[in-house]
Amino acid sequence: MSTLILFLPPRTRLRAQAQPALADDAGGYAFLLTPDGETISRQGHSAAALLPAAATVIAVPAEADIAWQRVELPRAGRQMRSALAGLMEESLLDDPESLHFAVEPERVGGDTAWVAVTARAALVQHLALLEAAQVFVDRIAPLSVPTAQPQGHFHATGNAQVALRWTHPDGVVNLPLDGALTRQLLPDALLQTAVWTATPEVAAQAEQWLGSAVTVTTDAQRALAVIDTAWDLRQFELAQRTRGLRTVRQAYRQFMQPNWRPVRIGLVALLAVQVLGLNLLAWRQNQQLQTGKAALSRTLTDNYPQVRAVLDAPLQMQRETELLRASAGRPGDQDLEALLAAAATVWPAERGPAEMLTFEPGRLILSASGWTEAQIAQFRSQLQSGGWQLDNAEGRLTLSRPAAKNITGADS
Repeated sequence: MSTLILFLPPRTRLRAQAQPALADDAGGYAFLLTPDGETISRQGHSAAALLPAAATVIAVPAEADIAWQRVELPRAGRQMRSALAGLMEESLLDDPESLHFAVEPERVGGDTAWVAVTARAALVQHLALLEAAQVFVDRIAPLSVPTAQPQGHFHATGNAQVALRWTHPDGVVNLPLDGALTRQLLPDALLQTAVWTATPEVAAQAEQWLGSAVTVTTDAQRALAVIDTAWDLRQFELAQRTRGLRTVRQAYRQFMQPNWRPVRIGLVALLAVQVLGLNLLAWRQNQQLQTGKAALSRTLTDNYPQVRAVLDAPLQMQRETELLRASAGRPGDQDLEALLAAAATVWPAERGPAEMLTFEPGRLILSASGWTEAQIAQFRSQLQSGGWQLDNAEGRLTLSRPAAKNITGADS
C-alpha cells in the first residue's frame, strides 16, 4: 500500500536555528512516496495540489517544532486536553491555548507518559491547506521521539553547521557540536552505548567528533520509520472527523493495513469457497434437471412410440392422451358433457332449470339472473370441492377447469 510522507516546513521564527534538509523554502511541501514502506519511488517538493496520490498520507513536523514533557496523566477522560494545559501551564513558554498536545500512545489517566507539545495554529493551517487540495492527512507523526535506547543523529543546520539530534529516555534535544557543552552532557560511557547515524554530507565530521564509525542514512530513509511508529499527533481538537465518503475511505485504508492482511486473505478464501460451492450446486441441479427431462422423454417415447421427436414431453403427453381419450369416445374435462354433469351435481334445489347456457371449449356459461349472493357462494364452494372453478361477472356464471400449473420444470 503506497504511503505519501509530507515534511512540514519549520515555523518561521525557528528557521535560523534549525533547517531540516527536507524543508521546502520555495513553497509547497517536500515529500517522498513509498509503495511498500521500504523503497522510495519518488521524492521532491511540490505544491499541495500537485502532490502524488497515495493510499495513506503522513505529515511529519520539523523536529525543532516539537517539545517533549513527561507527566503523570490526569484522570480527566474527555477533558484530558484541558487538564494537560492546566497541569503543564507553569512549564510552558507559550499560552497553553495556542499549543497543541498529543499523548504517548496507549497511555491513560494515571500513567506516566510523554506529551508532545507544538504550536497549534501552524498545524491547523497546514491541514486546512492540504484538505483544500484534496490531500487528507491520516496521521501526523514526529520524526524523533524519546526512546529507551539512546540514539544520536548528526545533521546539517541552516547555517552550514553540524548539529546532533539526541534521543534518549529523558527526552529529545538538539545539541550543537561546537564547544564543549555537548561533550559535558554526553559522557564517554553513554557515547559508546548509543546508536549513531548521520546524513551523508556530515558523516565525516560526525565520525571525527565521535571517534568511531556512524551509520550513514539520508533524511528520506530515516523518515520511512514514521510509517511503523504508533505516534499520531492528530489528537483532541485535531482528531480526524470523517463523514460520508471520507468515512468509507478511512475504513478502506484501515482495512488495507498490514495487520489486517490475515483477515483479507481469509475473506478472499471464503469468497472463493462460496463461489466454488455455488458452481458445484448449480452443476448438480443442472444434472438433476437434465436427468428429469430425460426421464420424461423416455416415459413419452415408451408409452407413445409414434412420437419420434421430443420437444416438450409434458405437453406432448397431454396431447397424445387427449387423442386416445377422444378416439375411445370418452368425454374429457373440456367437453360439454363433463361441464353439464359438474353443474347438475351441485345445482341448487330451489333453482329451476337454467334459463340460458352457452358452451365454449372448456367453458360453460350460465345466466346469473335471479341468483342471490349466498346461492352463488354455495354453488362456487361445492364446485371447488370437485376441482372446478366458477367466475361471476356481468350477470353470468362461467364454469371451467382451473389452468393446470406446470410443476415439471420442463419449461425452465
